Amino acid sequence: MEPLQREKFNQSIIQRVRSVIDEYNLFTDGEKIAIALSGGKDSVLTLHLLNGFKDEYNLQLVAISVDEGIQGYRNEGIEVARENTRKLGVELVEKSFEGEFGIKLDKVAGKYKSACIPCGVFRRYLINRTAYELGADKVATGHNMDDEIQSFLMSFARADFRRFSKFGPKLEQIHSRLIPRIKPLWKIPEKDVGAWVVLNGIPVHFAECPYANLSLRGKIKNYLNQLEEDHPGSKMAIMESFQKTFKNQETPVELVECQRCGEPSSLDVCKACEMLENINSDI
Repeated sequence: MEPLQREKFNQSIIQRVRSVIDEYNLFTDGEKIAIALSGGKDSVLTLHLLNGFKDEYNLQLVAISVDEGIQGYRNEGIEVARENTRKLGVELVEKSFEGEFGIKLDKVAGKYKSACIPCGVFRRYLINRTAYELGADKVATGHNMDDEIQSFLMSFARADFRRFSKFGPKLEQIHSRLIPRIKPLWKIPEKDVGAWVVLNGIPVHFAECPYANLSLRGKIKNYLNQLEEDHPGSKMAIMESFQKTFKNQETPVELVECQRCGEPSSLDVCKACEMLENINSDI
């Protein structure tokens, strides 16, 4: 692609992200944003975009990377996170399941129907707790349009309608220790994220998680990609329907503090503590 065409594409990405920032007031002047940085293409694009908006919105940035303990996979992602933050001058805070919980995902994955179950619980727990300790006002994740549609359909298929309130580009703060999440890439299709990385020669970790093909998300992702190929525009139509749905949801359930660790939870004992108890009881 010619330089002018590449610049036009880059500006298109920036303007679509800016429209989400402004329409949903993702952050305000002077806020500290913690970026959940895996080293994959989506989180790396989020890092670069917010770094580009840093002066305009007077933002303070910090990145958080989590090593789940997946042999032959996560190390490369962490290295990519280090490389990108170093180039941009953004602080990187690294955490690991082993260092915080004394476990590795590879060791506990077999206890669950999908490794994504414990991985998601412990990652969200660590990112939120770390962001809180760093004094962050928001946590920015790399969820793109495809990710959001997949999550919506997964919840719909499970009739888990309570989760609908967790969708959308911005989650409001419902507990003092639960840092609100924002999704700057909410209107960016996954294919455009990949194109941005390739066109701009940005180092990213392209490898797919070895557990991804076993998850419901992976199956829905493949179905949606085939649907889009056969019927172009299907993803956008689902997204538009989804937008109408999440805007009509009630406020999420009120949270309490976990009786064991003090983190926000909808139950007396949070899911992370419950899982750790089950894991440790089998050791």
